[in-house]
Amino acid sequence: MLGMLLGRSPGLWQRGARPVLLPTRAVSDKAKSAQEAASQTANPGYKAFKNDRRPTNFDKKVLVWAGRFKKEEDIPKYISSEVLDAARNSVRIKVCYIMIALTLLGCLAMTITGKEAAKKDHTLLRMNTEKKAKWKAEVEKAQEAAVGKPQ
Repeated sequence: MLGMLLGRSPGLWQRGARPVLLPTRAVSDKAKSAQEAASQTANPGYKAFKNDRRPTNFDKKVLVWAGRFKKEEDIPKYISSEVLDAARNSVRIKVCYIMIALTLLGCLAMTITGKEAAKKDHTLLRMNTEKKAKWKAEVEKAQEAAVGKPQ
């Protein structure tokens, strides 16, 4: 009850706020459908040019990869922006899935190589101790050479 008074109820959003915030959407959809119907009766097979656009070469590749068309030659001269947006979204999702799969394969490969290195005792700790021992030996040789020269 308190949520409804404060305006945080989902029912209140659906009943009151939505028609107030989006009154033009319903009107524009009706006007658009009326305009499309009028243009198709006057010119059958012709769509309103307002939402159409000429696809670029990249857009054609996206449309083919998304599965909208079989070949690039099948793509019409003008396509609607909705078709192109839908194709881009599906390609974007496919690319994300590929990136997820590659990330998982990379993690799996790093885990496997890390375990093999640990079995061979080829760890970072051992490599660091060997490197520090080498540096220490070089410093001792340099000190011996420095001590031996003045005498």
